[in-house]
Amino acid sequence: MNIAIREPWGLLNRLSRDLDSLMGTPSTDVAYIPPVDVVEEKDRYVVKADLPGVDPGQIEVTAEKGILTLRGERKAEKREHADGYERIERVMGSFTRRFALPENVQADAIKAKFVHGVLEVSIPKQPEVAARRVAVEVH
Repeated sequence: MNIAIREPWGLLNRLSRDLDSLMGTPSTDVAYIPPVDVVEEKDRYVVKADLPGVDPGQIEVTAEKGILTLRGERKAEKREHADGYERIERVMGSFTRRFALPENVQADAIKAKFVHGVLEVSIPKQPEVAARRVAVEVH
């Protein structure tokens, strides 16, 4: 079973960024959507999100009602003035990423770590219960 990504506006934001890139005029009002990888391993799912420039203390990871949510904010650098800037392409701002979790996960055992700008969320699977034969009593 796979983890489903829930991002209704993600495609439109990516399209806007791609068009801005072609035109050479980056938009600053496009939402910051960090890229993620979702991998299924034998005993867990792993979600990795690239979050360079995000303060780890500002990252929130929650699992509620079958939804894994990643939230945070990449804050803009403080500048006295915009002189000297010819191009600003790095998108700043708040982000929220949501993923529908499969039923076979242990939501209370989810762990997250942040190393070198990458958030890694480990979502353990429930142990598989082996099928067993049940004896039928005859009365």
